Amino acid sequence: MSEEGSQTASRTSRRLQAKPLTASRAARMIAEFTFVITIAGGSFAWLIDRDDFPTLGTGLWWAIQTVTTVGYGDVTPTHPEGRVIATIVMLAGIGFLAVITASITAAFVEAARERLKGDEEDRLLEQLRRIEARLEKLEGKGGAED
Repeated sequence: MSEEGSQTASRTSRRLQAKPLTASRAARMIAEFTFVITIAGGSFAWLIDRDDFPTLGTGLWWAIQTVTTVGYGDVTPTHPEGRVIATIVMLAGIGFLAVITASITAAFVEAARERLKGDEEDRLLEQLRRIEARLEKLEGKGGAED
């Protein structure tokens, strides 16, 4: 690995260690990764396979269709190199959709947990008030007998 590559890896690992990985950070990271893969995939497809992707715009259009799993079929790679690029772009798209779905689900679960936590705290406080009132009554009866 080059010195520049190791510095970038080190910087990335420091950044990951500095803050805990949350659902929203994971979603943002996978979105950035997917964006880069989409642009790179469309560009490489155009550079490598000019028969199937005659313009950069065609390559980018194909990459966007592929990463979003739409796949109209109007542009498809026929050469092995293009299919390898397609595989990478497809996997990035599937990963993106999975992480986004998980992030949204995590947000809903956390919101429900917070609501339930508040309800549970209210219920426990009410129980404690009733127990305290009963204790005061018992202490009052006991104090009268002494």
